[in-house]
Amino acid sequence: MVVFRVPSMRCGGCAHSVTSALRGVDPAAEVRVDLGRREVTVQGAADAVALACALREAGFEGERLAA
Repeated sequence: MVVFRVPSMRCGGCAHSVTSALRGVDPAAEVRVDLGRREVTVQGAADAVALACALREAGFEGERLAA
């Protein structure tokens, strides 16, 4: 499990974009978004570096909080 804080994720559209970007790396991943905390939890096979790169490519900076 990997958790990212994504400060610029502020709305449902952002959450959808973040989820799509992360599932582009791991289509089978379980992605949970908490807009209030601006956090995304990813449970899947992809490593944190690949997920962070996908976030950046989608225009979001993500700070890894947990592994």
